[in-house]
Amino acid sequence: MSLPAFPAFDESPLDTCIRLREIAPVVEVEFPGGVPAYLALTHRAAREILAGDNRTFARDPGHWPALHDGSIPEDWPLRAIVQGDHLSTKDGDDHRRLRGLVGRAFTPGRVQGMEPRIQELIDGLLDDVVAAGDGVDLVPAFTEALPMAVICELFGVPEPERARLRKWTAALLAHTTPPDEAFETQRALMTYLYQLAERKRVDPGDDLTSDLVQARDRDDRLTTDELVAVLWLMLVAGHETTVHLLGHAIAALSAHPGQLALAMDEDRWGDVVEETLRYRHSVMMTSFRFTLTDVTIAGVAIPKGNAVGVVYQASGLDPERYGESADKFDITREQSDGIGFGHGPRYCIGAPLARLESRLALASLYRRLPGFTLAIDPDDIPYSPSFFTRGPLSLPITLGADRR
Repeated sequence: MSLPAFPAFDESPLDTCIRLREIAPVVEVEFPGGVPAYLALTHRAAREILAGDNRTFARDPGHWPALHDGSIPEDWPLRAIVQGDHLSTKDGDDHRRLRGLVGRAFTPGRVQGMEPRIQELIDGLLDDVVAAGDGVDLVPAFTEALPMAVICELFGVPEPERARLRKWTAALLAHTTPPDEAFETQRALMTYLYQLAERKRVDPGDDLTSDLVQARDRDDRLTTDELVAVLWLMLVAGHETTVHLLGHAIAALSAHPGQLALAMDEDRWGDVVEETLRYRHSVMMTSFRFTLTDVTIAGVAIPKGNAVGVVYQASGLDPERYGESADKFDITREQSDGIGFGHGPRYCIGAPLARLESRLALASLYRRLPGFTLAIDPDDIPYSPSFFTRGPLSLPITLGADRR
């Protein structure tokens, strides 16, 4: 019996996963290229996997036999991502050491200290949105521009180089990118990051890349390859997910005017962020984990040596956890066990920054342009072609008469 295809050619990845969730909490599927893997599709299954320890799951792709025994084609479109050597593919002591070095940049106190600069960036971008007038597309003008500016300032990426970084990220994460182009994109990005690290060695600044270079040179706590791998993950994942979080929030609020009114009246933008993560998560599917032993998740057996992905978008709409209203956008929803930023030992290191950035951005956008409307039918919004991240690619708007 053949495995169900992921994604199905005639429906969106989210619709495919919701349909698969009706089969079982965890389903084995076939990715393009004939590559099998398991997807966790319910809230319970997702939490069980995210909480798994290093004796059950590994992130190092060396633990996936199919990747090395010829079972998976050399030109498999996802190989460039799966084989990446970065923080999310590290296990045990290596993961803790690297996470500790990066985590100092994302402490609540340090992130809170970034609020004035983030607000300044937001205000400048909204000035440009107002000046552009009706038809301005909020994705390039705001939901992309803000996260790129914040993460690039944090890591010291010069402004003229940021558009190229954004282009590389989009190409690398799109499952429609041809394999040869994906590998070339990865090569170009890694070359750039090595050069950035060397520039920061020669001319350090007040940024996290310079701090990591100094940690390498002074304390010998990480290698050059590890440093560049950290940069790869933080600069790619550190902005892509927030881009889509903002886009999903704007789309959801446009379709639910009552929820928008509640958020504006009661200043509940933090709740908007959390509900958006549940309702339309930026991460379609996590990067793979690999089973180190036979394991049973939510009653489903997964043999040793298999790849497993957690589908946040499907688990967030799980009626077993969220009831009959699971498919409704409701910012008053109770989410004490939410997994919007993950769960367990790999909880999102950038969660404090993403929460602050998104809350400030949405509050400022709707305060400045309370009457704006989408100039596109919600059903016509184009979405990113990626297995791993998903969000609106275009959100043109009509500004409305009330502008501040």
